Amino acid sequence: MNVSRDPARDRKALIALGVAVLLFVVFRFLPSGNDSVPKVVAQNASIDDLELRLRRLRLSMARVPGKEAVLKEAASELAGRERGLIVADTVNQAQAQVLDAVKTLAHKEGFDIRATDFSTPKPFGDAYGEVALSINTECTMEQLVNFMADLSNEQRLLATSDLRISTANPKQKTINLRLTVSGLVPRRLVPEKKA
Repeated sequence: MNVSRDPARDRKALIALGVAVLLFVVFRFLPSGNDSVPKVVAQNASIDDLELRLRRLRLSMARVPGKEAVLKEAASELAGRERGLIVADTVNQAQAQVLDAVKTLAHKEGFDIRATDFSTPKPFGDAYGEVALSINTECTMEQLVNFMADLSNEQRLLATSDLRISTANPKQKTINLRLTVSGLVPRRLVPEKKA
């Protein structure tokens, strides 16, 4: 075997060996930053501890399909309930839909709306907003009861939030009515309040 005595070649080999050792030390002892890698169990853990951990992991994995089924059921129930939301691009369009629904129901019961007044939209919980319409009218008590029944059967999420009754004409048995009807809209339509 021939071994050359070239000092430049030996120096290059030593530098390459030093760089390789340095890279090994860096990759071996510095944290990788990838926390998704499962923890390695210490070698001194007993077999009972390992079996207990394995049972817990199996139980946890067995619950996943049940949780997914509950999530799907909740999502479908939420979609069914949100079907009645007033869908509009702007607050004014949502208010117009509430007004249209109220006018249609009032016309069906045979009384006219004298005056309307929209209040400022406000948040309703974390995910929804509320648009409200107040109406003034004169009607009979029977018309009011039928109107409220029709309003509760409406497909859109509409409800009364304020009701004021006073007598109008005792001979005809009519009442003066101030009624506020609120409708639910997506939260994006409600302007944010600045602190």
